[in-house]
Amino acid sequence: MDDLDRRLIELFATEPRIGVLEASRRLGVARGTAQARLDKLAASGVVTGWGPDLSPEALGFPVMAFLTLEIRQGAGHDAVATHLAGIAEVLEAYTITGAGDMWARVVARSNADLQRVIDRVLAEPGIERCTTVIALATQIPHRVLPLARSAVS
Repeated sequence: MDDLDRRLIELFATEPRIGVLEASRRLGVARGTAQARLDKLAASGVVTGWGPDLSPEALGFPVMAFLTLEIRQGAGHDAVATHLAGIAEVLEAYTITGAGDMWARVVARSNADLQRVIDRVLAEPGIERCTTVIALATQIPHRVLPLARSAVS
């Protein structure tokens, strides 16, 4: 990744609806160059999507929690992940090291609704235990641009 890639990523991150022609004009490169760079960034996995970022809060899910799941030995992570993928309120899940086996970030309509979400998660027989931490406030939202900036040295 070079400086042009970084500037292209920053431009599309701040103005996702800009279009390739306008991006090329602003960056002072040919339209074909901008398109080729975007294609290369997507093909290499640096750019993973072009869809809109959605706000769970604006969709009616203001409560966010992190679940630490302990998986029954021999149950396997794949079965648990498949189960979690079927629950809309599960935003992401990661296999981890440490005290638990998997972390899941979930959202809910209220604290009472969070219990419903946890009960759905625990319906998977492969999950032995769940510890929940409720997020009070977002201090740093998910971000990758600073990482992209630091990748260009």
